[in-house]
Amino acid sequence: MTPLKVVPRLLRVASVLLAYRLDELVDATHLYRPLKLLRPLVAHPRIDIRGLPRGARLRHALTELGPIFVKAGQVLSTRRDLVPADIADELALLQDQVAPFPGSAARTIVEQELKSPIGRLYTQFDETPLASASIAQVHAATLHDGREVVVKVLRPGIDAQIARDVKLLRSLGELAQRWHPNADKIRPLDVVAEVEKMLENELDLQREGASASLLKRNFASGTDLYVPEVHWELTSARVLTLERVHGISSDDIAAIDAAGLDRKALAAKGVRVFYEQVFRDNFFHADAHPGNIWVDPARTGEPRFIALDFGIMGSLPEADQYWLAQNFIALFERDYARIAKLHVDAGWMPADVRLDELEAAVRTVCEPYFTRPLAQISLAELVVKLFQTARRFQLTLQPQLILLQKTLLNIEGVGRMLDPEIDIWAVAHPVLKRILRERYSVPRTLREVRRRLPEWLHEAPQLPELVRDALRQIARGDRQVVSDPLALKLSLDIAHRQHKLLACGLLGSALLIGAILLGTLAPQHGIWPPLGAGIAGLLAFAIGWPRSR
Repeated sequence: MTPLKVVPRLLRVASVLLAYRLDELVDATHLYRPLKLLRPLVAHPRIDIRGLPRGARLRHALTELGPIFVKAGQVLSTRRDLVPADIADELALLQDQVAPFPGSAARTIVEQELKSPIGRLYTQFDETPLASASIAQVHAATLHDGREVVVKVLRPGIDAQIARDVKLLRSLGELAQRWHPNADKIRPLDVVAEVEKMLENELDLQREGASASLLKRNFASGTDLYVPEVHWELTSARVLTLERVHGISSDDIAAIDAAGLDRKALAAKGVRVFYEQVFRDNFFHADAHPGNIWVDPARTGEPRFIALDFGIMGSLPEADQYWLAQNFIALFERDYARIAKLHVDAGWMPADVRLDELEAAVRTVCEPYFTRPLAQISLAELVVKLFQTARRFQLTLQPQLILLQKTLLNIEGVGRMLDPEIDIWAVAHPVLKRILRERYSVPRTLREVRRRLPEWLHEAPQLPELVRDALRQIARGDRQVVSDPLALKLSLDIAHRQHKLLACGLLGSALLIGAILLGTLAPQHGIWPPLGAGIAGLLAFAIGWPRSR
């Protein structure tokens, strides 16, 4: 039940939607329908909306409703598997810019958080903000050693405001979930949960600082991507002090050309940096629009990007990362049957899905793209359409993949602005193959075995009991009875593969542990005994590893 105290604010939302002629959104909620009779009394919109498409009208309406609704619109713009393309394109243009709060209040917050007068913290602190958004604003400052920094400060009272606005959003989501005819596809409460999580992360500036620090470590050379340094002694949950950087917005083509930078090299480098973040480091900037991705004007010989604003970062579970990389490789090689199998093997789709039908659906989406020159193929657009098609087959898409999809759209957009003729496929394919080759190489596998050996040795005494318990359950028949012959065959096949994996895994683990013990405790026997045991262990793993069918 919607609390009565939020009803007036809900009515205001409805009146704004009506003013911007978004009648379909009002009609979708029974509570709002009678308000259409009051249209003559509704205030006129702040702009002339005649001739504007529905996406543009919705964008302006959300801007008028306030910053939290802007955030909600930005999240919706990433859900291209749910939101029509014309609306998603418009929502992606939403700018989180609001009037600044007084610089004196920012100074007070900094002194309270860092527990020291501003003069002891900085030589100079400019109370006029460089930028102002709904969550925080940024001020220029100078350290006592002369280095320039920027200080990000949370708005006063923002926690209470966000809690109030999120409650309103949740009420709207509950109404839409109950009354909207397409609620099962839009999943409004899930969208509200995403907004709430994003806002929760942005309210902790120390978390943002940690994200910046990790990204900087991942690109320590600074050759391709430069990340500002975090000044931890001047950072807290409500204040973040970063090195001040100077650059050109990546969509300012005229300024980039005037600086004498190679746009083609920049575009290719941007694609490479994206794949390295996702598949090499598993930590990527998930808000990579041109305002947050600058170009360093001082690096004319070796152009590079500068990253800003680390409030929204993404990562994938290791399994999803592997399956996604394999899907990209199969897509590059136009192996549609493999794409279908990979989706099932990854657990993104039910195991009983018809692979031939899924393969045909993937081919139907992809083939029209491959009739174009490769430079004209949008990988981001193709991935979005694949996700939309896969939903018909009960695709289970995790929020991390949605965030990745949005980032892919942003990066490809930046790349094509810099170089309209860039061949995304030619740049991405070798980079991804190289990363996978390094990531799943024998030396890296052996390093991983060595790293996890203490954990395995700790767990090893429990393995005989686990095997005994599993065998007893099988002997007693402690499993569900399956009447469907196809499901029964599938269950037996899965059980067989699990038993094979368990047996080969135990044997492989024992051989690898033995190889390491031989090499460390009995070096007098030479390298061949531990090497032979290690190779036998890896072969056991290879034999037991499940294969696609």
